[in-house]
Amino acid sequence: MPSSPSSPPSWILPVAHTKLEDNEKLSESVQALLTAKIAVYLMTFLIVTVAWAAHIRLFQVIVRIDDCLALLNLACMMLITFLPYTFSLMATFPEHILGILLFCGLVMVMGVIQSVIVLYAFSRPFLLNEQIQISENQAFYKHHILKVIMRVPLMCFFASIFSFIFFQLSYVLLAIVIFLPYISQCLKWCRNKAIGQVEETPDSMLFYTYLPNEPLSKDRVEAFSDGVYAIVATLLILDICEDNVPDPLVVQKKFAGSLIAALQEYGPEYLAYFGSFATVGLLWFVHHSLFLHVTKATRFMGLLNTFSLAFVGGLPLAYQLTHVFPENSRNELEAIQISCVIIFFAGIFQLAIWVVALYNEQETLHPYVRYGGREHVFMLAKLALYPCVALGTFFLTCILSKFSAPIFHLMEITVPFAFLVLRLLVRVGLALLRLIFCPDRPDPRSVVEEEDETRVPFNALVT
Repeated sequence: MPSSPSSPPSWILPVAHTKLEDNEKLSESVQALLTAKIAVYLMTFLIVTVAWAAHIRLFQVIVRIDDCLALLNLACMMLITFLPYTFSLMATFPEHILGILLFCGLVMVMGVIQSVIVLYAFSRPFLLNEQIQISENQAFYKHHILKVIMRVPLMCFFASIFSFIFFQLSYVLLAIVIFLPYISQCLKWCRNKAIGQVEETPDSMLFYTYLPNEPLSKDRVEAFSDGVYAIVATLLILDICEDNVPDPLVVQKKFAGSLIAALQEYGPEYLAYFGSFATVGLLWFVHHSLFLHVTKATRFMGLLNTFSLAFVGGLPLAYQLTHVFPENSRNELEAIQISCVIIFFAGIFQLAIWVVALYNEQETLHPYVRYGGREHVFMLAKLALYPCVALGTFFLTCILSKFSAPIFHLMEITVPFAFLVLRLLVRVGLALLRLIFCPDRPDPRSVVEEEDETRVPFNALVT
């Protein structure tokens, strides 16, 4: 099976390596970042993950490949690996149209290649999944899939045209691509209300729908997410290796050859690195724990996961900001608050995935984490810990601005220990609430489980 597009982690590099000067006013720097690098990064990250999701769905329909399909998919992968370069051009020169033209051109060529893959596969039905092979609606499937695939290249075509007229509108059109499935569903709902329900073929809604509850491969979502977390963690140590190794001549002249004395100057950088790595690692741990209990991923859950990963990709920038400015300066305070915002949104979208899964918990969640399940409250606490701590740290730094750095680093250091005792804290909290509000209610742990299927075979993995 061809591998899915995995380029989004490389889009983090231009943002993570944004250099800020000590004497540069952070508010102006952040404004430039939001209008140039961060805004374009988020948009292009989300667009490429939309392409990744489309690639997953395509190869849920095409379950077997031959040499020709392998070569066509390889050509598609080659174009995807060049997309980060176009992103760098757009981020560095946002008012020049060359970057957006290259980006749109690559996406359009990728759409053509994927269309060729579909036509080739349907000309050899044995390559398709069994359900389509036995279906009488193969022609419908083919036209429906081609229509879905070509929507994104078509939007990019219009974006490239508008770049010559009003380039800001081009970015708006590209942003629409991210929410195109949901815009399409809204338009379809309005059409059905206006002219009545349009008759569909009996099995037309099984593949390539734009419904939020459309199944998405859980294994592919986890693999893609693990790749993003791995790249982010690697970028952190690369920054340490690149920027925090003293020059031998400086060590000899300034510190009389004492390497220990020279390394002491990098103390804040090392503290920021360990805190940032712990944050990345624990966000990954929470993500892993969540999907360990998810039995079926949906398209909407995949979108929320993409938003979370987009903010996780900003953590290397947060790491850089927390130590680049002088202590107790206004710049340092704003940098720490930006880091809190990044951590908050990375965690809150993970919590949103669980909330969406609870909406249809019978199909998407293991019984232990459903409403009333033994792990329900613990899972809620685990997912809510980082958003609550990040939000609390943000407001504390607003009140105690002179102690912003110690507060932030204390948060990074104590959260791992909070995870270790989280189950105990949850049990104590529930016991106190039960004692106050329901003193006569028996302890649910004393009640023997009647259904053996609600036992968690992997409970030890998520303590």
